[in-house]
Amino acid sequence: MKMKKDIILCGVGGQGILSIATIIGQAATEAGINLKQAEVHGMSQRGGDVQSNLRLSTDPIWSDQIPTGQVDVIISMEPMEALRYVPYLSPSGIIVTSSKSFVNIPNYPDEQALKEELAALPNVQLEIEEIAKELHSPKSANMVLLGMAAPYIEILSVDQLRSAVATIFARKGDAVVEANIKAFNKGVETSSL
Repeated sequence: MKMKKDIILCGVGGQGILSIATIIGQAATEAGINLKQAEVHGMSQRGGDVQSNLRLSTDPIWSDQIPTGQVDVIISMEPMEALRYVPYLSPSGIIVTSSKSFVNIPNYPDEQALKEELAALPNVQLEIEEIAKELHSPKSANMVLLGMAAPYIEILSVDQLRSAVATIFARKGDAVVEANIKAFNKGVETSSL
């Protein structure tokens, strides 16, 4: 069966967006799925925007850039960053985002206006940072987000993504793998509530 998923990952430098991209890439490689990826690191070490285009397909992929109106899933660590890429969202697409703003600029938009704009779009949002803190692993908020998004990626199964989480974090030791798998699983669980 032919399948294709176009995903935009976005957030602010230091939030772990590129780790999510690496994990999805690892899962695609292990599954034999074609993958093209393009990244933008806008002063990422200083809290600038980070964005990655991921194109996954059972057929060959000719470009790593996703056309406007074709994104299936926007996965975002930050609500304003999610809204930045709405023009790319397909009519049947969905936004999976943290509900907590990362206010890192003086002219950050009104948070209530952001929430209203997001509410008008198909979305799933949670306070992923709070969930990660409850798991005693605040650095794993990005894995909570990946778990939330996993059911919407579809071309890769939740189990394939979970396996890739373990593979990518293996070099950091069993405790780190366990913490990230736990965060990923909690995200999957909350996504299906």
